[in-house]
Amino acid sequence: MAIEIVMPKLGWTMEEGGLAEWIKKDGDTGQPGDILFTVESDKALQEIEAFDGGILRIPPDSPPPGSTVKVGGLLAYLVQPGEKAPFETGASQPMTQAALAPKMTKPELRPPLEKPNGKSMPSISPRARRVASELGVDWTAIKGSGRTGRIVERDVRAVAEEGQRIHPAAQVSPVAQRAAKELGVDLGALVAQRPGQRITREDVERFAAEQTAPTAPLITQPGGETRAPITRIRSIIAERMAASVHTAAPVTLTTEADATELVRLRQQLKDDAASSKQTVPTYNDLLAKLVASALAEHPMLNARLEGSEIVMSSSVHIGLAVDTERGLLVPVMRDVQAKRIRQIAHESARLIEQARAGTIRADDLQGSTFSITNLGRYDIDAFTPIINLPECAILGVGRIVPKQVVVDVEGERVAIRQMMFLSLTFDHRLVDGALAARFLQRVKQFVEQPYLWLVG
Repeated sequence: MAIEIVMPKLGWTMEEGGLAEWIKKDGDTGQPGDILFTVESDKALQEIEAFDGGILRIPPDSPPPGSTVKVGGLLAYLVQPGEKAPFETGASQPMTQAALAPKMTKPELRPPLEKPNGKSMPSISPRARRVASELGVDWTAIKGSGRTGRIVERDVRAVAEEGQRIHPAAQVSPVAQRAAKELGVDLGALVAQRPGQRITREDVERFAAEQTAPTAPLITQPGGETRAPITRIRSIIAERMAASVHTAAPVTLTTEADATELVRLRQQLKDDAASSKQTVPTYNDLLAKLVASALAEHPMLNARLEGSEIVMSSSVHIGLAVDTERGLLVPVMRDVQAKRIRQIAHESARLIEQARAGTIRADDLQGSTFSITNLGRYDIDAFTPIINLPECAILGVGRIVPKQVVVDVEGERVAIRQMMFLSLTFDHRLVDGALAARFLQRVKQFVEQPYLWLVG
C-alpha cells in the first residue's frame, strides 16, 4: 500500500518548511535510511531520510523545489514494485501514516529492492549503513565481503580510505561530496585550490558557479537595474527584523571599555593552546562567558515576554550572530553559565562551521535567551543591534583598537590602551533604562577586569 511522504515537523515551533530539493527523483528506488529530499526550516537546511523502502512517486501537482509547504503537507508517495501511486488510475488508497515518522509496527519481510536499471540493490548491515552516511560513501556501488555478499562496515571504511588516499589533504563533508557528484565538480581541482581546508557544500557550489558564471546579469531591466527574487532566508530575516522593530520598544545604550586586560588574557590562552594543540577561544567566546556572569546578576536581561507574563530563564543560552553566504544565522550556545571557556570555544567553533556549511540543525537555531553580534572584524566601532525576539536584549560589539587615553588625571599621564565600544539594545517593555545601564556597566567592568568573572 502506498505510503505518504509529507513535510516533516523539524522543530517545536515549525509550522511550514521550504522544499529545497529532491535528492531522489520520481521513479527512483530507495531503502530505509536513504536521503529523499532537503528541507529549509528557520534558515537551517536538513536532509530528510526515509523510514521505508520503495519507489518514489512524485505527483504532477506536488509543490516544486523552492516552494513553502505547511507541516504535514503531501509531497510524494512510496510504492512497492508493481504498485500504482494514488494519483494514477486504479490506484489503492495510501496509508495515513507518513513514511518520515518512526513506526511501532512489526517488521515485514520484503523482496530486495531494485535499481531503476532492474538490478537488485545489495544488502547492507545497519552499522555499515550508518558509517556510510557519516563518511559520505555511496554504498550502493560497493561489493560486500560479508556472508552472501552483504556489505559490512569494513567494506565502507575501505572505500572511504581509498578516497582519502586519492585526496589526502582533503576534508570533504558528505554533503559536499554529493553536491560535487551532482554538479559534476572535480573535487581534485577544488582541493588543489584550498589545500588543507575543509570543503563544504558552499565551496562546491561556488566552484561550480565560477566555472559556468554568465558574463552578464540574468535579469536586467531597462535603465541598468538588475532584479532577483528574494530568497527564503532573506524573507525570514526581513520578517523577523520587522517584527522586532514594530513589536519591541528598543533602546540602545553605548559605552567604551578598556579591553587591554581582555586582549592580554586571550593572548595567554592563545599561547597555551599553541603548545597543547587546543582550540583557541575567540573574543566572542570570552564575551559569551562574561556576559553569562553578568546576566546571573541581572536576570531581567535574560527574560522574555510571554503574553501577560515575564519569564526569566535560569539558564543562559547565548545566540551568536554569524554571517554566512545564505544570510544571517544565529546558532545557540546552551548553558553558557555552566561551561568552561574551552568547552564554549569547542561548541561555538562547531556551530559556526555547521552554520556556514548549511548543515546546522533547526534546534541549534532557536531557544536563545540573549544574543551577541560582533562587527569588529569589519572595522565597525559602534552600531545599533536589533533585538532577536523574544529575547529582551542583544549586545553589539565593536572592534578593539589601540588608543591614547588618560590613565592618571592628576598626574596628567596618558597611555596606549586597547579600547572597544559595547552597544546594548534592550526592550524597554521589560527593562528600565537604569537597570539596563547597570548591566552594561557590569559587562564593561568584566571586560576591563577579567579576573572578576574568571574566579566566579
